[in-house]
Amino acid sequence: MSTTFFLVRHAIKEKKIGDVSITPNGILQAQATARSFCNLPITTIVTSPLRRAKKTAEYIALKTKSTISEDRRLRERANWGDLPEQTFDEFVAMWERCTRDPDYIPPIGDSAKQAGARLSSLLLELAKKHPPESKIIMVTHGGLITDFLVHTFSENQLNVWHPNFLWQYKATWFLSAR
Repeated sequence: MSTTFFLVRHAIKEKKIGDVSITPNGILQAQATARSFCNLPITTIVTSPLRRAKKTAEYIALKTKSTISEDRRLRERANWGDLPEQTFDEFVAMWERCTRDPDYIPPIGDSAKQAGARLSSLLLELAKKHPPESKIIMVTHGGLITDFLVHTFSENQLNVWHPNFLWQYKATWFLSAR
């Protein structure tokens, strides 16, 4: 048996600059996510230090009666507001460049490749630290999860799990950011 990781994207966040929380609809989403885990023997929850992830993790912890720890390696590759004076359009352009060119290191944050490697190293570390039958929930960000998947699995493997994975991710992120 091996460690099972559940990669959970935080609930719907406020559309504001900086370290924002989740919206009222996000609370409902977090509660629904929590209900899906309530009958599983969750070992622990590890969350990004950003508020939207921590709030989502708190709802899951209430239902699963699990402990939460934070790990900076679960932060997004970049967050709007990390770079002073950056407009939203500038942030989106930076994000899109990182998505198109996974080796591009933006003025703040990580390249997409670095972010994916960061999550991969955390998963390996936690798998060694916890017993093999552990079930660990990782509450993080959609971009980081995608960076990990894209840099760990081939496009063909991703398309088996979700047809047109890369195309749909890029289109969905761009539309949801607006």
